[in-house]
Amino acid sequence: MRASVQSFLNHLRVERQSSAHTLRSYEDDLAVFERFLKDTFGDAMDPAALDAQRLRRYSAWLTGQGYAASTVARRLASLRSYFRFLRRSGDVQADPAAGLRNPKQPKRLPKLLRIEDVVQLLDAIPLDTSLGVRDRAMFETLYGGGLRVGELVGLDVGDLDVEQELMRVRGKGRRERLSPIGAMAVYWIRRYLTSRVARDVSVRALFLNRYGDRLTSRSVGRLLEEHLARAGLHGDASPHTLRHSFATHLLDRGADLRSVQELLGHRNLTTTQIYTHVTRERILDIYHEAHPRA
Repeated sequence: MRASVQSFLNHLRVERQSSAHTLRSYEDDLAVFERFLKDTFGDAMDPAALDAQRLRRYSAWLTGQGYAASTVARRLASLRSYFRFLRRSGDVQADPAAGLRNPKQPKRLPKLLRIEDVVQLLDAIPLDTSLGVRDRAMFETLYGGGLRVGELVGLDVGDLDVEQELMRVRGKGRRERLSPIGAMAVYWIRRYLTSRVARDVSVRALFLNRYGDRLTSRSVGRLLEEHLARAGLHGDASPHTLRHSFATHLLDRGADLRSVQELLGHRNLTTTQIYTHVTRERILDIYHEAHPRA
């Protein structure tokens, strides 16, 4: 099985041009499947010998391990992609994963920061060092553009048009979009660029770590935790919380759903519609808090 997994990952890398993050996710998910097969059946088995019953046992095992429904769904999605590849390449005659169903997922509204919380977070970042100025520019850009954290760390200096207040963003599936970033983000980016020092001229990344190399998504998450604590805000917010907040704040102030879809880089409008549920919840909260007869 290991050889077929490597062929699948090579296919994703070369033909689909999947990102390093996507490749790691598929590799991790399929490693969990291999471990299940070894623990349950004694070996990883030839994929051609696997049937739908064994895969349903795997799905039940994932749930029994206490994984969240979203994690189970992702692992099963990786398995379906793997077997579709094997079916197209002729390594299996039938696709045993075709009928796998995802577990029912609870509807959870995304966590948000209020506008005043975002301002408090940004104002709490110390500006007495070049790294502090970098962080202010970075989080202004993350919130101002509604970016995914992977999109943020993937920005290069050449992606910026500070005069037009635009940036070229590479989103999921390597889809590119032009995204506005706003005057405040541009102001802090300009300040940051005066002190930005790359390790060498080949480093094109906009946001650099202390060693002059591209920042990672994990580093951005750690920095956000530090600044949230400094601002006295709840520490379970993530970089994606700023993206959710960006979308909700736009809708609260009258932006139409299609425009928010374009700004977020969502392929389907249904993905963006979660934010209409968020704003509805907030409207109800405001009503119940403020109305004398509520």
